Amino acid sequence: MTAKGLPEGAVGWMHEMGRLIGRYCFKPAFRIKVHGRDRVPATGPVVVIGNHSSMVEPGLLFGMLPRRSAFLVKDELFRGFVGWYFPKLGQIPVKRGAIDRKPLLTAAGVLKDGGVVGIFPEGTRGAGDAESFERGAAWLVRAGGATVVPVATRGTLKPADGKRRWRPRVDIMVGEPFTPEIGRGKTGLEEGTEQMRVALADLVAVLDKWRLEHGFQDTRK
Repeated sequence: MTAKGLPEGAVGWMHEMGRLIGRYCFKPAFRIKVHGRDRVPATGPVVVIGNHSSMVEPGLLFGMLPRRSAFLVKDELFRGFVGWYFPKLGQIPVKRGAIDRKPLLTAAGVLKDGGVVGIFPEGTRGAGDAESFERGAAWLVRAGGATVVPVATRGTLKPADGKRRWRPRVDIMVGEPFTPEIGRGKTGLEEGTEQMRVALADLVAVLDKWRLEHGFQDTRK
């Protein structure tokens, strides 16, 4: 029996255990502060869009969200034990740089069931400034009639000198939910994608300013 709000094959208790691991396993390494967690809608289909600068953000967001969520995760990670474990958590493999509708259709099914889908629309790790987006997130919003929740994360990168920091401060800021109107065809997707990119980029800028004002900013954010 499929767990409600998750893809087929997900196991409810394993998903909940995974959320607990994501919520607490990073605490020994980071001082984590979540801003605006209550902004995530309690019900209904939601697409969470996050910036991506390290391997830490997916686990942090998965554990931080107050609802069950299915994240689109790069296919390369689905190997060995992880390849068995991630689907049980409800995570969806996606091939980067390939045209593959299967993961999007799976994610759309989660949204139509009233669930939450997480995606990092930049497509790969980088500065995390949301300077470019792929169109998959906009397609999901259009297909699933979903609300969008932008989430910005800063503080996970090592300093430019490569030295380790003792429990660096990591801030996760949840933005205001919004529902973009995404028109038909490629043009509609492009316009919707840009609207979502700007929303996340603006939130990242707000978080950067807040961290700078409170003395938490570093050279690599």
